[in-house]
Amino acid sequence: MTTPTAGRSPFSLLTHLAGDAEQLAIFSEDSAVESWLATERALAAAQAELGVITADDAAAVVSAARASNIDRETLWRTARNVGYPILGLVREVCGALPPGPDGRVHYGATTQDIMDTGQALQLARSLAALDRRLAEVGDALAERVVEHAGTVMAARTHAQQAVPTTFGATLGTLLAQFARHRERLAQAAPRIALVSLFGAGGTAAALGPRSAETRAAVAGKLGLHHTDVPWHVDRDGVAEFGWLCATITATCAKLARNVVDLSRTEIGEVFEPFESHRGASSTMPQKVNPISSEIVIGLTGTTGALASSLPRLQESGHERAAGEWQIEWQVIPQLAVLAGTALSETLVVVRGMRVDTARMRVNLEQDGGLVMAEAQMISLAAAMGREHAHDLVYEAAARARRDGRTLASVLPEVAAEQGRADLLPDPLVTADDYVGEAAAIADSAVATWKSTAGPQLVTTPLSELAS
Repeated sequence: MTTPTAGRSPFSLLTHLAGDAEQLAIFSEDSAVESWLATERALAAAQAELGVITADDAAAVVSAARASNIDRETLWRTARNVGYPILGLVREVCGALPPGPDGRVHYGATTQDIMDTGQALQLARSLAALDRRLAEVGDALAERVVEHAGTVMAARTHAQQAVPTTFGATLGTLLAQFARHRERLAQAAPRIALVSLFGAGGTAAALGPRSAETRAAVAGKLGLHHTDVPWHVDRDGVAEFGWLCATITATCAKLARNVVDLSRTEIGEVFEPFESHRGASSTMPQKVNPISSEIVIGLTGTTGALASSLPRLQESGHERAAGEWQIEWQVIPQLAVLAGTALSETLVVVRGMRVDTARMRVNLEQDGGLVMAEAQMISLAAAMGREHAHDLVYEAAARARRDGRTLASVLPEVAAEQGRADLLPDPLVTADDYVGEAAAIADSAVATWKSTAGPQLVTTPLSELAS
């Protein structure tokens, strides 16, 4: 039996089939180590500018704090013994320095300062990557909204046909969600991409009298936000990042669920993109399964389970966590990867979406065209009152369903029996007449989306920070 290699993860079929490459790279071992080194470089450079250490010592530290100087096997062997990787990382950097500058590495900082700031760098890049992917998904979805703003279909409530709507209006509600997600990411960034440099107990005593200036300078060099209140045991910002990942994935799942439902053989209105053997079955030659949508639905089930641990992150007591911190080491990278993957798969679905507009029209006549019941009731309500109109149409709907007839054929009959035939409009209201604000909803959703155009979040490659 061999000892597991440091950094090796369990094989995940879900990630292997559809894992978002950018998020996987952001939360890779290489990225984690580089984010810690970037923080150490920024700390030394900031302290030199403020006269805490000499410029020569800082230059030597900046030069030595490079991934090429880190022996990973030694790093992780030390980390397993210590429980954290920074002591070993600092010793590896010091080993690349002569006596003198080696005493200025990690000067006044503590392990969590480096790990939290390194994680903030990763979260900033993750937010930016999610924002870019949201922009791609939203742009593609906006095109579908415009294309189908007037495509009449049945709205469905409780999984049954309700009233007419348009496919563009239905997609518009999802587009509005994606627009709100971009706003949330931009608003949350200052609370998430936040430097942490307050020392062992949160007082920054070891950093000396220029601690606040050092912290601000480090944040500036790393492109992070800064604060004068320690947050190393106050993890609401980290929890917020996890929640953002979960809710973005859930929006993707809502779209995916609709695609799965509308692609059912009995409905047949919307389908995923097609290419030979995409979604094929090993035994049933006719199958074209909605595989991307299925993946997204699976992703959101997983993110929901992981997100349930987020409140536990905030339980950390006093001035240092005792186990709560370790929860996020596992959960936060997974949530980011799952959210990025959900967006990537959603982009595939939206760009290649196939819509059968003719089938949508045909389905409006399913169940005897009872989807028009509310419309006919409202057309009668002005003359006879809503409740009386409701009862009349209810009787007609029940008879049409019982006798296997259409609402349009039964309604005049019931109205005549009740002495109300003269109140029926001629012709009866059609689906095209009864889509309300559908066109305006589609237009408004697209306009709102366009107002979010352009990159919201921008970051610098880790290797270029404090160089």
